[in-house]
Amino acid sequence: MSPVNRPRRLRLTPAIRRLVRETTLQPDDFIYPLFVRHGENRRIPIDSMPGQAQLTIDLLAEEAREISRLGIQAVILFGIPAQKDAIGSDNFSDDGIIPSAIRAIKAAAPDLLVISDMCFCEYTDHGHCGIVNSPEHDRYNPRLPAGYLLNDATLEMLGRASVVHACAGADIIAPSGMLDGMVGAIRAALDGEGFAHTAIMSYAAKAASVFYGPFRDAAESPPGFGDRAQYQIDSANRREAQREIALDIKQGADMLLIKPALPSLDIIRDARESCNLPLAAYQVSGEYAMLHAAANMGWLGLQGAALESLISIKRAGADMIISYFAKDAANWLERA
Repeated sequence: MSPVNRPRRLRLTPAIRRLVRETTLQPDDFIYPLFVRHGENRRIPIDSMPGQAQLTIDLLAEEAREISRLGIQAVILFGIPAQKDAIGSDNFSDDGIIPSAIRAIKAAAPDLLVISDMCFCEYTDHGHCGIVNSPEHDRYNPRLPAGYLLNDATLEMLGRASVVHACAGADIIAPSGMLDGMVGAIRAALDGEGFAHTAIMSYAAKAASVFYGPFRDAAESPPGFGDRAQYQIDSANRREAQREIALDIKQGADMLLIKPALPSLDIIRDARESCNLPLAAYQVSGEYAMLHAAANMGWLGLQGAALESLISIKRAGADMIISYFAKDAANWLERA
């Protein structure tokens, strides 16, 4: 006798499989990262991230229009300043690389959402995410180790820079440094300057991960000493990630972001089950680079592997995915 329930009946043809598919990808699920630098008419390839490049501001208009045409709703910006200093002052300059980039994108594609990654590692000459404890700095604390990231002093700078980016037209501020109190400080700064409408997407659970290596090439932001484990989450700590997420929700985060994505699928699922805020995941540079490397060796097909990894991230509970595959994936889905 034939079994009452034969699941294979629903796998018989591509049409049936598409009909009953539980998780799907659309171009508007994606956020595309852009690396921006000063100069003119320069697209500088990033060797460790095939297909990605640093762009000068004059090339952003064409790029923004292409991204919009593909149906991608948002970009997230990372800047490479012309000059770095101990406090990352380019990040809160009206004429800094990111405020300039925001204005260029909004002029070319007004409906494209612009997310400003809010951190200082790209702008400081030491490569850490804010002010470090140093005898040369007026905030020096002799009771803390030299090189320790000063939390509250950095919060003041995050608020200042967030207001500058919002003035330039950023729709969303995305603090990524894992500083204690960063969401509350930025919310207070934005509200105090009349930007209560500007949303905050908090990097609520960002692990100290080896998968960020290619990004540091792209953003020219490796730490000049030590590492960032003193302020990023230990990747072994699932419960700690949930505590961080709860704190950011309490401080007023509008959206949450988990990074890296594939090594954090359990964290994404926990967050999806514990809160109802929009949830993003960042498929980071190392995830992107390793799929390209395996594909270049002929070990797997790039398109299939990329889409399968993106599906797994969405299936875990992410509503949106920051991915360097975003443009490729939008094209693949259009042709499917």
